[in-house]
Amino acid sequence: MSDQSVVPIDQILPNKLPLVALMGRPIFPGIFTPIMIGNPADVKVVDEAVAGDGLIGLVMLQNETETPGIADLHKVGTAAKIVKKINLPDGGVNIFISTLKRFRIRKTLSPSNPIVGAVTYLEDEEDNTSEVKALTRALISEMKQISENNPLFSEEMRLNMINIDHPGKIADFIASILNIDKTEQQKILEILNVRKRMEQVLVFIKKEQELLRIQKRIQKEINEKIEKSQRDYFLKEELKAIKGELGMATDAKSSEHQRFKEKIEAFKFEGEIKEAVDQELEKFSLMDPNSAEFVVTRNYLDIISSLPWGNPVPEHFDLKTAMGILEQDHYGLKDVKNRIVEYLAVRKLRKDATLDGKIPSGSIICLVGPPGVGKTSVGRSVARALGKQFFRFSVGGMRDEAEIKGHRRTYIGALPGKIIQGLKIVKTKDPVFMIDEIDKMGASFQGDPASALLEVLDPEQNNSFRDHYLDLPFDISQIFFIVTANTMDTIPAPLLDRMEIIQLPGYIDVEKLEIAKRYLLPKSFEKSGLKKTQVKYSRDSLLHIANGYAREAGVRNFEKNLDKIHRKLAMQIVAKEEEASASGAAGVPFQKFAIDRKAVEKHLGKPFFPEEDIKKADRPGMSVGLAWTSLGGDTLVIEAEAVLGKEGFTLTGKMGDTMKESAAIAMTVARKLGSERYGVLQDWFEKNHIHLHIPEGATPKDGPSAGITMATALLSLMRNRIITGNLVMTGELSLTGQVLPIGGLKEKTIAARRNKAKHIIIPKQNMRDLDDIPDHVKKGIEFHPVERFDEVLHLALPD
Repeated sequence: MSDQSVVPIDQILPNKLPLVALMGRPIFPGIFTPIMIGNPADVKVVDEAVAGDGLIGLVMLQNETETPGIADLHKVGTAAKIVKKINLPDGGVNIFISTLKRFRIRKTLSPSNPIVGAVTYLEDEEDNTSEVKALTRALISEMKQISENNPLFSEEMRLNMINIDHPGKIADFIASILNIDKTEQQKILEILNVRKRMEQVLVFIKKEQELLRIQKRIQKEINEKIEKSQRDYFLKEELKAIKGELGMATDAKSSEHQRFKEKIEAFKFEGEIKEAVDQELEKFSLMDPNSAEFVVTRNYLDIISSLPWGNPVPEHFDLKTAMGILEQDHYGLKDVKNRIVEYLAVRKLRKDATLDGKIPSGSIICLVGPPGVGKTSVGRSVARALGKQFFRFSVGGMRDEAEIKGHRRTYIGALPGKIIQGLKIVKTKDPVFMIDEIDKMGASFQGDPASALLEVLDPEQNNSFRDHYLDLPFDISQIFFIVTANTMDTIPAPLLDRMEIIQLPGYIDVEKLEIAKRYLLPKSFEKSGLKKTQVKYSRDSLLHIANGYAREAGVRNFEKNLDKIHRKLAMQIVAKEEEASASGAAGVPFQKFAIDRKAVEKHLGKPFFPEEDIKKADRPGMSVGLAWTSLGGDTLVIEAEAVLGKEGFTLTGKMGDTMKESAAIAMTVARKLGSERYGVLQDWFEKNHIHLHIPEGATPKDGPSAGITMATALLSLMRNRIITGNLVMTGELSLTGQVLPIGGLKEKTIAARRNKAKHIIIPKQNMRDLDDIPDHVKKGIEFHPVERFDEVLHLALPD
């Protein structure tokens, strides 16, 4: 037998190969595996290869694309021999291949359809050191651990791995069966150095082992939870059986059902309520505790059983004690206090006169006034005076009517509205409810809360109020509702109609002085840790704070300024104590402070409202009027100026439409009187452009009550005369010269007093409103009622 020479493998394999693009992972040399080919171009390559030598090149795509070219392929791939081909019904083929050797694409022979490249076959860089042997053992050992814990590794895979005798092929085989990202597998395929390839594969084996450890731990925790739940279930069943033998409730559901049943039977419901509640109770008894509907029904029954369905306890109060509590908590607010006492008197009289025991209904009061005058704090005082529970909630910025009337139970997380929630909290049927900021509600696609309040605040409807969540009639007519607002302009008319309006005016400096002495100073001392005997204020210093730093309608800024002074005093006390402690002194003597006008300016800085800031009409074309805003009364300076030029009339100062119309009327009346009575020539109007301005141009202004003020300023300009000093005015002006009534006279009078005015011109029809103004506010002010504008001119611009 003749000797046959061994032909090297690079001489057997051709130098050019048809290439098949792999969408998935790369395939390593030394693997026998099936591949599914679906791309028509690749199917054609396979058919041609089978017809020839059966050799193809397998290269992974860099970027997945439907029509790949050679530019889309990685540079390193694997040569493979097609062992068998099976045609598939959809036109694709399933081929079984035996991979042979790595290659690198050296040159493009055909860029696409089919892809053919000239290739160079790559040899492993052998490194027969002891390190490689150690790595081989480590790879086999670590893979044995993985295969024992992973059922996906078959016995055949384990045997194949042990029987491979080449270190590089072991690394390739392990890399092909590990769950590694295809990009990382391609990198391993491109590593020719056997030792480096084995080190890289060992890193991925360690990562796989870590993942298996985490997976095992998670599986163990899940099994423990399942075992615990099964154990708990058996224990609960045993406990249920024991309770059954003892005649006790067998589970939590049964005990809850019994609790609900006892509470509901105690209410002695009738008619619709009894029928609906009994149905819910029966449904609850038949439900599976694990169902979602069980929790919904349970919450519903819990709310029903927590509401105060029964009549409230009898009341015991007397008018003298109630008035004493109101006087103790608040200074002034005479109208509010009288209204509360009237309500108590009527309630007591009706209760005494009612033979059938029917309890009188509640009341609905709306307190309207500027911020800081005590509207919200009145609610707690009223509740204390009546001896009732108090619940407050704000509707400012509310845009969803479900906040008032609740959500329907069909929604996840549904809740009753604020009214029912409040009754559940106070646990009585006749509490005092305060609804704050009712003028700041808004409407949206979710509904109109103001409309939802119509039923709540209507005495004819609220005896059978239906909350969407409860869906049962509930009597809320015995609740005493107190509603607060800064202005009535934004409250819908139907809602206003259901409430009794009580106006709370702002405070003058004398009232602020008393409030500070009685309430603000003790409260501020407590907040800052000072003792009452440590700080003494003079009357002048408190008046200086009121007039120079807190000249608003309420007392919030007054309180803030007091707090600021006391914080600075507290800092001085602590600093001296620490200084004495550091120097080893025995102690610091009790520190006292006398706060006078100078000390106020030392702690608060220069006044925000200096005395010279009082608004005056000190030149021709100026007059001072009175305005009413949501922040209380205010003084308004009107300025008029004539400029040589084309005839015209300009208005500035951010006036509203009503005020612009009032200015036009004032101009007409002033021009007529100027020409007919005061001899202002027509030539003057033709050669002058008149500009009427109201300072503080960033503040919106509107309303007709500045009519006489604007006309007076215009005539003052035309006659070049200054109006009478310390005089302010308010009144709407008609085109025929009549002075019409205005609103907010009380607030305007307080503003005039703060501005040191001595004379106020008012419409004659507002004389009736003077009785509502306290005497201490009117003291030192002379009111001049007028019917026509001629009378205004007689007072403001006398001949």
